[in-house]
Amino acid sequence: MTRATTVRAVLAAAVLLVSVLITLTMSPRLGLDLQGGTRLVLQAKDSDTAKADRESTDRTLEVLRQRIDSLGVAEPTLTRSGEDRIIVELPDVQDPRKAAEVIGRTAQLSFHAIQGPAAQNDDRADAEAGNGPTLPDEQGRSLDLGPARLSGAGVKDATAVFDAQQGAGWTVSLDFHKEAGRDWTRLTGEAACHPVQDDRRRVAIVLDEQIISSPEVSPSVGCNVGLPSGSTQITGSFSADEAQELALLIKGGALPLPVEIIEQRTVGPTLGAAAIDASAQAALIGAAATALFITVVYRLFGALAAVALAAYGLISYAALVALGVTLTLPGLAGFVLAIGMAVDANVLVFERAREEQAQYPGRSLRSSLTAGFRNAWSAVADSNVTTLIAAGLLFFLGSGPVKGFGVTLAIGVLASMFSALVIARALTEIAASSRFVSDYRAINGIAAPGRVRTWLTRRDPQLMRSPRRWLLISTALIAVAVLGIVVRGVNLGVEFTGGRLVEYSTSRPVDVERARTALADAGFDDVEVTTAGEGDLSVRTGKLDNDGEHALRAALAEEGGKTTKVRDELIGPSLGDELRRNALIALGIAVLVQLAYLAIRFRWTFAAASVGALVHDVIILVGAFAWLGRPIDDTFLAALLTVIGYSVNDSVVVFDRVRELWAKARRVPLATVANQAVLQTVPRTVNTGLGALFILTALAVLGGDSLADFALALLIGICVGTYSSVLTAVPAALLLERSSKAPPPARKRAPGRRSGTKAARRDPLDNGARV
Repeated sequence: MTRATTVRAVLAAAVLLVSVLITLTMSPRLGLDLQGGTRLVLQAKDSDTAKADRESTDRTLEVLRQRIDSLGVAEPTLTRSGEDRIIVELPDVQDPRKAAEVIGRTAQLSFHAIQGPAAQNDDRADAEAGNGPTLPDEQGRSLDLGPARLSGAGVKDATAVFDAQQGAGWTVSLDFHKEAGRDWTRLTGEAACHPVQDDRRRVAIVLDEQIISSPEVSPSVGCNVGLPSGSTQITGSFSADEAQELALLIKGGALPLPVEIIEQRTVGPTLGAAAIDASAQAALIGAAATALFITVVYRLFGALAAVALAAYGLISYAALVALGVTLTLPGLAGFVLAIGMAVDANVLVFERAREEQAQYPGRSLRSSLTAGFRNAWSAVADSNVTTLIAAGLLFFLGSGPVKGFGVTLAIGVLASMFSALVIARALTEIAASSRFVSDYRAINGIAAPGRVRTWLTRRDPQLMRSPRRWLLISTALIAVAVLGIVVRGVNLGVEFTGGRLVEYSTSRPVDVERARTALADAGFDDVEVTTAGEGDLSVRTGKLDNDGEHALRAALAEEGGKTTKVRDELIGPSLGDELRRNALIALGIAVLVQLAYLAIRFRWTFAAASVGALVHDVIILVGAFAWLGRPIDDTFLAALLTVIGYSVNDSVVVFDRVRELWAKARRVPLATVANQAVLQTVPRTVNTGLGALFILTALAVLGGDSLADFALALLIGICVGTYSSVLTAVPAALLLERSSKAPPPARKRAPGRRSGTKAARRDPLDNGARV
């Protein structure tokens, strides 16, 4: 065993040990669908500058969403109820009272010049003339303040910082927007014109009519010079929690309307125990089927890859738990799906090792495996970097569930690469060094070319002979999808359209599972039923008229006896306009950055073709759900983002092989090169796709209604993505290259062969397999 293999083995063992410790000692944070949480009802009130109507309440809701995200509460649900109420549902909150206090604060921040100590008599004329309040500072001394010169809206960013050098402890660092920064400079410049230790040399920072800090402008600052934006710190003997809370309140901005918490109660999970158990069983069966499949295809090395996949699952789960990511049922299903897709890196390596064995039959098993890792590295790196780019932008630019998806996606990518390039490599290299495995080469899984590669070698289909034909087929598919969107329309779920929230009290206790079954039997398949408070049932549904509500109540009465309606409210969408807009902006920027990255790493033609295939997949998936009449909800959104990542990943693998072969055969027509690249990557595409399809089929068939749409969307998306990466992206690139005058890629220096065997030089466009 080489030194590098030993290092990989030790590193893998250390990471696995830490993951086991985290898994055993920390509990996961579960979402509203799995565990329930806390429901707060907020009443918006009129302010001096705004009336509590629908528009101002929606703006208040978005500010609250930013605050909740800053609190670290992932996957919350916020909806407007009526004209002036907001329903906030928080999963797995450790301290609901503290969360409610922070969420409900108005956080009106302002910056004032200090006129001087307050007058000692009852006549406040001077203070009133200054149009500013009289407030106590941190030491309790009353100060007369001038009018507000700057509001919290001018603050660009606020960060809690521990200042060890100056001994100030925890402070809050402020950065202002451009115009507000100039106002801050003028305010501090005027204060600097007063003597040191004069109250008027200080600036009062007021939050909710309390002076939280009144720092003195440094003696080094000259009169009318002032402090530039970005160099301001609020001090005040804050603890870490106090500084972080203050920072998030300032950064989140002032609420457009003051709010009052009028109700707080515990709500049960939106999914029943039976649905959760069925989904868990489906996930286990799907994962086991994927492990069995890869073992059958790649034999011993496949079994070792299955072990690495189990390690991947442990590592990524431990990372999610350690970071406090909220786990929902679609998120967990996506996590299980990622196990099936994480096999992709191993499949890439094993297929490249098979090519080495076919091209150089006398090469040692370990040398072929090493070459497989080396040759697959560029495809693995590029496909994962593009996914990490998307994940990062979704996290930094998105909000709510989009931000959570970015975290989960990034963790999955990093854990997948570690699993394939460290754990799987260490296991397979140790096995390849065994004399038994070397002597009985048929058991290792890479000595034979495989059935798919053998069949392609015999048939040698010319798929790229007529690229326009494939693009016409893709255009026809898009036309059918668009027709479905236009004719049938898109069935937006309650998360996008809003609906109705009704709570009932029953004379007999009703198990929530039986209530769901009764409503489903009555035709209410898409309602969300939870417990609320002491025995009440909460029903959230889409558009529901009064006749429908009477039918719903009658269905519950069959189980619970006399059923009384205790609440009936129209609610707005939980995925509001701003959240949808932010998600689209984040996704658009992610696609553009991926386009730029692929253009730099490959060619602009390849990049444009990859993005075109991505758009093709999105349109067809949305169109398919339109034709089927299935709802477009937050679960579909998670599936759609997964499909986008899969589509780009698939295209990158194919174009990586086109680039490699074209660099070695610069005078060969690109269509011939592309055809061979497609045929050489088809085994990887088939095996990776089947690994994911095993899990999705199990989730669709056995997972119940809660995961049926999620699995269906991914089944359609992966099938379409597999097709488009080969028969849409590559033909599009060929047509774009005909209009491009750029030269072929430069040839890279061929890697040297480390084995002592001699082999004839082979055509780089040869499939490599011999039967």
